[in-house]
Amino acid sequence: MATTIPSTALVPVAPVFTNTERLALAGFLAGYTGLTRQAYELDLRQFVGWCQQQVHLFQARRADIELFARDLEARGRARATITRRLCTVAGFYRYAVEEELLEHSPAAHVRRPRLDYESHATGLDRNELGALLVTAGLGPPGEHALISLLALNGLRVSEATGADIEALGAARGHRTLVITRKGGKAVTIPLAPRTARAVDLAISERTEGPIFLAPDGRRLDRHGAGRLVRRIARRAGITNPSGPTRCGMHSSPPRWTQESRCETCRKPPPTPIHVRQCVMTAPAPRWTAMPLTSSPPM
Repeated sequence: MATTIPSTALVPVAPVFTNTERLALAGFLAGYTGLTRQAYELDLRQFVGWCQQQVHLFQARRADIELFARDLEARGRARATITRRLCTVAGFYRYAVEEELLEHSPAAHVRRPRLDYESHATGLDRNELGALLVTAGLGPPGEHALISLLALNGLRVSEATGADIEALGAARGHRTLVITRKGGKAVTIPLAPRTARAVDLAISERTEGPIFLAPDGRRLDRHGAGRLVRRIARRAGITNPSGPTRCGMHSSPPRWTQESRCETCRKPPPTPIHVRQCVMTAPAPRWTAMPLTSSPPM
């Protein structure tokens, strides 16, 4: 019986990208940071993975990109997702043309799905938002602090999870928090009293690091925060699938009488943007407003 001797010869493997393609990918992504870079990396990773089964990256034509869009549609991706992916691909090829790495962009005239820019998201109503806050208050301090920042201060999930303990402060009698908004802009916002108390309980005796921690001790990311919010919503009996994750953006704001005025700047009504501007430019504002009831104010 003949014995088989395993070969030790190395099998040459063709590189996935050429040097020009690698340079274009690295240069395009180098122009972005944070969540924007992560989103573009995801878009390009999916497009490159699709191209590896069809054609090389710099050999793709307009028809190939159109087929990539049809493949996304067949997988059930939303029109907004498909449009964003195509915009990323078009931006990548435009960068390659500008850097003279490619003669022309195959994505220049690719048709993109038409979007309806009017928001149809269903947010929480007043009762659901109250139930969410009460349920979060009965749970761990971190859950209460996260829901308070989203619902009462209107922060994005990425802004809340990216906040650090060192960014907490005080200004003109108000507790403040420095957050990083889209584009890397640092903004100081006042915290609602309930939010400030919840944050203090969440950080406990810690003096540095992220405000919100995952079970493994690392910073809580936006995906973990989303799961946390949905879990609290289920405990609160909220069945709206999209409402809990949009509690700060689409929930019903408080209503005030037409006579409501800020005693500091006399502007109606007390919106979060107005409070932010008033707190940073004047003494602590006091509100003469009363909640709107069924009967007119006396």
